[in-house]
Amino acid sequence: MNEEKALTGTAPVELRSLVEQILVSLGEDPSREGLLRTPERVDQSLRFLTKGYLENVDEVLNGALFSVKYDEMVVVRDIDFFSLCEHHLLPFYGKCHVAYIPHERVVGLSK
Repeated sequence: MNEEKALTGTAPVELRSLVEQILVSLGEDPSREGLLRTPERVDQSLRFLTKGYLENVDEVLNGALFSVKYDEMVVVRDIDFFSLCEHHLLPFYGKCHVAYIPHERVVGLSK
């Protein structure tokens, strides 16, 4: 699959059509009132949940690299995250903890 096509919104009609096919294969009627905009909503939600794959690390850090003169462990706890299970595409979330020993610079992860 072309990652750019899948994640940037360049093929929403194709993805929406596939969602309609999924609904039909599940015995649903995509034209019933409650499902009318479901393919569009699924398209938007999947693009939102996967947009991090296209993020530029330098833009995300926004210059938050700082020079230090120590080599003690840096620990940042309780960082919220969410993702999609690669096997079922179901969302999951949690908290992660990062620990590292800096080499002349630290990353500003506290905000």
